[in-house]
Amino acid sequence: MSSRLDDELSRLVSAGVLRQYQADSIRDAADAEIDAALADPGRPRPRPESAEPAGPEPAQEKPSPSAPHTSALVEVLGYIGGALLLGAVALLTLANWGEMGRAARITTGTAAAVVLLGSAVVLALLRRREQLSSALAALGCCVAGFATYVAVEGETGRVVGVVVALALAAGGVWWLKEPSLLVATFGILAVGVLVITADVLTPDTGSAPNSAGIAGTGFILVAFVFAILGLVRDQVTSWSLAGAAMFSSSICWLVQERGEIMALAVGTAGPAALLVAYGRTRRSAYAVVACSILLVIWPTALYQLTDNLAGVAIGLVVASAVLLLAVLMLSRRRSNE
Repeated sequence: MSSRLDDELSRLVSAGVLRQYQADSIRDAADAEIDAALADPGRPRPRPESAEPAGPEPAQEKPSPSAPHTSALVEVLGYIGGALLLGAVALLTLANWGEMGRAARITTGTAAAVVLLGSAVVLALLRRREQLSSALAALGCCVAGFATYVAVEGETGRVVGVVVALALAAGGVWWLKEPSLLVATFGILAVGVLVITADVLTPDTGSAPNSAGIAGTGFILVAFVFAILGLVRDQVTSWSLAGAAMFSSSICWLVQERGEIMALAVGTAGPAALLVAYGRTRRSAYAVVACSILLVIWPTALYQLTDNLAGVAIGLVVASAVLLLAVLMLSRRRSNE
């Protein structure tokens, strides 16, 4: 297969246009076509669709209409099975946590993690149900982190649990390359930022506002991690999660004493980058995340800075009018060209 096709498929997967299994199917089909042509050089090439048929086409066997329905049913049953298992574990632990001994707690969490991760690994090895496999793996990573926390206990248990869950999620992202594992990684990193802020970086005499500033810095680092991940994995999901991390950082800076300016800076830089990405790729997810961040951060931060609700509202109306007028003028100019 030509390197050009390989490069193009990699670009489409990174941009989120194709999933990895779709790119693999296209690559396998191209390889099979090349192998068949090399094995039988005299084989006639397929006619283009626009060409008139030279004679009656042989009847082609139609695929069984029940196959897609069966595939979808198996997929749905897998999701339901994983959700029911997780729900059962949650109910069991919540209802009997006080009465359960340490060994029972560890056994319950470990068994759930093994079932979820084991199912994900089996499906991945069989190269079946990639999305379902990644979803089960995402749940299994989180459950494994919780089981580790239960086994170790205390502040050390929280840190070690985050490390274990993050390591499993990172392995899943590298192997399965599906967006659900990116979402799980974001959730684990978010919990890790809060755990490290509270248990490691904040002294016993530290205040909540100071801790909020530390957490805000941690979420900026998380945003950078997902910005880099977007270069090699699902770009739309990774960069959208980077925007969500910037939003979380802005919220933390709003809690920080005199952190409104930093909240505005972070709450503007993230959406600006997403809007630039939207302008280049026309992926609506970027615009939705960016506008959601601006809608929350700007009014809140400006109100905390000025303590004047009416003034902030008027200022936002004026800014909105200017932006909409600019859009109309640019649109008219383009239509005249």
